[in-house]
Amino acid sequence: MPFDYIKDPAEIYRKSFEIIASEVELDRLPQPMAHVATRIIHACGMVDVMKDFAFTPGAAMSGIEALKRGAPIYCDVEMVRSGIIRRNLPANVEVVCTLNDPRLGDVEEQNTRSANAVDLWDNLQGSVCVIGNAPTALYRLLERMEDGAGVPALVIAMPVGFVGAAESKDELTRNKLGCHVISVLGRRGGSAMASAAVNALTILAGMAE
Repeated sequence: MPFDYIKDPAEIYRKSFEIIASEVELDRLPQPMAHVATRIIHACGMVDVMKDFAFTPGAAMSGIEALKRGAPIYCDVEMVRSGIIRRNLPANVEVVCTLNDPRLGDVEEQNTRSANAVDLWDNLQGSVCVIGNAPTALYRLLERMEDGAGVPALVIAMPVGFVGAAESKDELTRNKLGCHVISVLGRRGGSAMASAAVNALTILAGMAE
C-alpha cells in the first residue's frame, strides 16, 4: 500500500520554510542574516540550533561582497565543497579544498591532515573560509591569521564533534583581527550546515544590485 506523503518538490520546499517560520522567531535577526539562519535550520532540521547561532555585525554583507568581487571559497573538507551549489556562484569564484592536494604528501604529520591542508590556502586576505568538519582546521586558520597570512572577509565556522569543536569556535569569536564570523557554537555543526550558509550567501549575492 502506498504511503501518503508529499511528493511535489516545490511543495516540500515551500512547506519546509513555512514550518521553520512558524517554529522559530527570526525577526530579531538583521537581513540578510535571517536568510542564512533559515538555510542552516533547513539543513539540520533543528530549530533549537538558533540558540547557538553567532555572528558578527555585517558578516553576511562582508561575505556577499567578497563573493561578488570573486574571492575564493576555501573549504576544509570535500563534503563542504560538494554541498555548495555552483550555479549560484559568480562565474569567477573558485571553490577550493586542499585536503587531497598532492603537496600534503611532503608535509610532516605534526598536525591533522585537515590542519595541514589549511597551510595551502594561499590567498586568505579577503577570502571566504568554510570549516564544516575539523576543529584542527579552524585552529590552524586562526594561527595563520595571527601569523600575518591575511584576514578573510568571512569565516563560516561549524566544525563538529566532542574534542575541540566548541573550543575552536570560542577562540574564533574572541579573535581581535577584525574577521567577520558566522558560526554555530558548541559541539554541533557539520558540512551540511556550513555549505547551507554559503548557499544562502550566494543566493543573496545574486539578488543584490
